[in-house]
Amino acid sequence: MSGHSKWSTIKHKKGAADAKRGKLWTKLLKEISVAARLGGSDIEANPRLRLAVDQAKAANMPKDNYERAIKKGAGELDGISYEEIVYEAYGPGGVAFLIEGLTDNKNRTTPEVRSYFAKFGNELGAQGSVAYLFSKQGQIVIEGHIPEEKVMEIALEAGADDVILEDEVWIIATAPDSYIAVKEAVDKAKMPLIESKIIMAPSTETQVPEDKLKSFLKLVEMLEDNDDIQNVWHNGQYAEPAD
Repeated sequence: MSGHSKWSTIKHKKGAADAKRGKLWTKLLKEISVAARLGGSDIEANPRLRLAVDQAKAANMPKDNYERAIKKGAGELDGISYEEIVYEAYGPGGVAFLIEGLTDNKNRTTPEVRSYFAKFGNELGAQGSVAYLFSKQGQIVIEGHIPEEKVMEIALEAGADDVILEDEVWIIATAPDSYIAVKEAVDKAKMPLIESKIIMAPSTETQVPEDKLKSFLKLVEMLEDNDDIQNVWHNGQYAEPAD
C-alpha cells in the first residue's frame, strides 16, 4: 500500500522503550489528560480518549491511574495543563522527522529538541516543511501465525484498507475513521494483538546511508527518551546493525 509505514521502522527500539514502564505511563497519562480536556471524559464518545485508554490498558496501567488522568483533563481534579507541539526537521542522511509532543513548558522542550538535531549538524524546519510527507493512518499489528484467510476476512470486512505480512507479523492498515471499527472486529475475533495505534505513515522512504546510521539511531533514541515527546515519526529505512 502506498505510504505504508514499515513495521521495522515503527518498532525501532520499541522493546527497550516500553520496558521503561514509568516513562511509558507518563506519556500515556499526558495523552489521556489532553484527550479528555479536548473531547470530554466520555470514553465511548471521544475516539482519541478511547485510543489512549486502550493503550494504557495494553501497558497494564491500573484503572485508578488513567481514570484520575481523565478527571484532571476534564477539570474535575486539579492537574497540569499540557500544550500540544509538533516539530518538523530533516535529520542525518536527509531523513524527514515529524515529532509530536505534549508539554507544560514549551520554552523548555523546544530548545531541548533543537539541541538534539544541532548535535548532528541539523536544525528544526519551518511548519509544513516535512508534514506533507506523512498522512494519518490506523495500524493494527497481529501475531503472524494467524491464517491469512482469517486475518483478511476479519479486517477487510470491517473496513480495513490493506493487510500485509511483514517481519512475521500481520499489519492491518486502516483509514483513521475506520480504525475503531476494525479494532473492535479484531478484538471480537480474539486475534492476538501486538499493538494498535494511529500513526503518521510516510509517503516516501529515505535509505539511511551506512555512515549516518549511528547518528540517526542516536537521534531517534534521544527524542524517544524525552518525556515531553509522545511520538517520533520518520521516513528512514535502514538495516538493523548487528549486535
